[in-house]
Amino acid sequence: MSDADQRKHPRAPIELQVEYKKLNTFFSDYTKNISKGGTFIKTARPLKVGTEFLFKLGIPVLDEPFALRGQVAWVNTEETKQKPEVEELGMGIRFLYDDDGQRDRFESLVEDLMKDSLGEVVYKRLLERARELGD
Repeated sequence: MSDADQRKHPRAPIELQVEYKKLNTFFSDYTKNISKGGTFIKTARPLKVGTEFLFKLGIPVLDEPFALRGQVAWVNTEETKQKPEVEELGMGIRFLYDDDGQRDRFESLVEDLMKDSLGEVVYKRLLERARELGD
């Protein structure tokens, strides 16, 4: 079973601006895709696996970026491809929520983004497929 088949949450190809800090340097990169559980940040300068950090996602329907904690789950660099099926360089991020309220707010935003990006019909099919694979 591939990693995509093992995912708990369906992913959509949504590009959002993401800002984060590494040591004393601020970076601005873009997500390649997103789900309720995580995202892929396209970058030539990934953080180390296991690094927890605060980042801000620019979500079009919000006046201010959504601040969220994440943990680097895997990286693809020029030297190491932990996920060879992912062609771009970057890092896979697992979202870390402070509480259930933050999780609920963010998951609702992601659902809305996916519906807007994919359309209601495709989004529902994606959810159905994810449920079938989870059973």
